[in-house]
This record gives sequence, C-alpha cells and structure tokens, in this order.
Amino acid sequence: MGLILVRYVGEIGIKGKNRFYFVKRLRHNLRDALKRSAAYGRVWSEGQRIYAEVQDDAQGAASAEGVSPRALAALRRVFGVASLSPVHQVPSEMEAIQEAAVTVAERAALQSPMTFRVRAQRADKAFPYTSPEIGRIVGGAVWQKTQANVDLSDAAHVTIGVEVRPEGTLVFGETIPGPGGMPLGTQGRVFSLLSGGIDSPVATWLMMRRGCGVIPLHFAQSQVQEQKALELCRILDEWSFGWTIKPIVVDHHQLLDPIADRLQQIGEERWTCLFCKRAMIAKAAELAPRYRVQAVVMGDSLGQVASQTMDNMIAISWRAPLPIFRPLVACDKNQIMDLARRIGTYDVSSRTAAPCPFLPDHPITSARLEHLHDIMAQLA
Repeated sequence: MGLILVRYVGEIGIKGKNRFYFVKRLRHNLRDALKRSAAYGRVWSEGQRIYAEVQDDAQGAASAEGVSPRALAALRRVFGVASLSPVHQVPSEMEAIQEAAVTVAERAALQSPMTFRVRAQRADKAFPYTSPEIGRIVGGAVWQKTQANVDLSDAAHVTIGVEVRPEGTLVFGETIPGPGGMPLGTQGRVFSLLSGGIDSPVATWLMMRRGCGVIPLHFAQSQVQEQKALELCRILDEWSFGWTIKPIVVDHHQLLDPIADRLQQIGEERWTCLFCKRAMIAKAAELAPRYRVQAVVMGDSLGQVASQTMDNMIAISWRAPLPIFRPLVACDKNQIMDLARRIGTYDVSSRTAAPCPFLPDHPITSARLEHLHDIMAQLA
C-alpha cells in the first residue's frame, strides 16, 4: 500500500462551518478517481489534511513510495486538490526520520553538484526538536550520504519535506500540483453550450473547476461535428471525478432553419448569429427543469469574433430565461489555447471542420436593442 498526502486549496479551509461539506465532497471525488483508475484503497481526513492509502489493482510499475502512477495521474486531476505527495510514514524518532530522508534523496538520485533543502514542520509540539533543528539534523544526514550542496531557495534540485505529527512523521520528496478550484458537485448544475471549437471546452472545464456539475449541450450541424464534440466530452470526463459527463445533442438545423429562413425573408440575415445563440439559450431553458440546471455557460471572449462584441453580448443576453456565465470573457486567444493544451482538448478542437452553414457574409457587430426589438416583433 502506498500513502498519499492530499492538500486541498486554501479557500476550502476558510469555509467555516461549511468546510465539512466541501471536504466530504472532495473525499468522495478522490474515491471516485481511485475507482476509475483501477486502484483500491481508502481516503480519510485528519485535521486539515486528507490521506489516500492506495493499492493498484493492475500489475505494473509503482512509484518510489509504492504508489500506482495511474492513481497519482487521476488524483492530480481532482478539482479542489492544491497538491499531493507520495509519502513515507515513519515513527517520530529522529533516526527513523533521517533514514527516510536519505532514502528519498537516493531515490531522487541526489548527488554532488546537485542541490537540496529540507523543509520541516513540527505539528507535534511534544517532539523534542524544533522545526529549524529538524531541518539541520536531517539535512546533515542527507549531506553525509550524498555530498550534495545545500540551497534553501526554491531553486534547489530536490526539496525533502518532513512533517512531524502526533500520529507519526511524514517524509516526502515530491510535491505534485493539483488543478485547484472547488470540489466538483458543490456549486449546482449548468448547461454548457459545447461546440467543436477551442473555446467552449475550456469554458466548460473552468466551470467544472469552480465546482459546477456541467451538462454539455451540443447543437449538431453534421455527424462529423457531433463526433468531435463527443470526443471532447470524453476528454473532459477525464477531469470529472465525482460527476459523469453526459452530453445532450440537439439538431442544429431543426432549431435554426425556420429562424434563418425568416430572417432572410425580412432582409435581416446579418443577425443570424445572434438569433442562433438566443435560440440555443432558449432551448437550454426549455430543457433546464428536466435536468435541474440553473444556468448556461458560453465560451465567449470579449472582442474575439463578430458575435462577441459587447453590444452583441448584451443583445444575446437580453431577457435571457437563464443566467449566462462567460468564464472566458476577459481571456485572449493565446491564454485560451494554453489552457486547452493543459486540459487535453486542443488537438481535437483544432481539427479542420466545415464552417457553419448559417454564417452570414457580413454578420452584425454592433447590435442595438431597439433594432433587436423590431426584428423580434417581425418574427413574432
């Protein structure tokens, strides 16, 4: 069995009386991550830390601390996790702590002229050495064994952590960053208008990161586009521990054909993109009670394309039947693409696809509400 120390984000720790709810949900999601990675074990809390004791179901290489790499890969994708470390748990005795620290150093291939540091914390005040004394003594043992240089800055090649706690001491040499955010499933449900492009999967991921259970709503223009969107959903589901991504597919032509035809008849085809998005939001509102959804997520970035000017966003949102969240509104394209690469959706989103068949030659860029009202009156 391998032991993993899980640190959750600071904003969970300041939830006061509600902290128990968030930590409980985080433990649930961590257990789901282990289950879906074919690893077995248990997850529990002690104070403000969470521990996972893991045994891999499949035979394969384990990390230095006996932890399944597949389990680590899954746990590091659980929203709400700040970082995690595979750890050695030893008795709170200086000799045992030194031996464990030397083992960590050797497994990290620490040697001269590499550098290292020891960061010690003493939660057990009954332990006879202070945190600085622990650092010096343990560091001395590591230096004697490896002859590596000491560097107390963040530039050190290896950082050895030592946490002396009443139940035993934890020693570790690796801190793996998590995605941060809030535990998935703590902030209600939303529809995400998911296309096959770069932006909407990133917007979906960001809402998941803030704890929302997301239901992708895809308006299919073709079978190729639909398959692309479903593949993006499978990638997003790899981050969705504690919640299963179950997309809903709607026929885009069936939704928009009547509206596009009518706009062309009255000479207002330049407004097609805006009325398309308003129709999507209306469809989401129609489905919302069935799925207990409270809001709609869109991948709009201010000024990025014609339909995403401020005037157009205001027109799209006017009297919307559901709240609209736009998590990318202040991001530029490079930031969005960097996030897409991190999430794993970029390659799929970047595949060449047929352009939208409803896209007008000169889409409106400065919609005015007065004109919107006139068009809606004509369409009524």
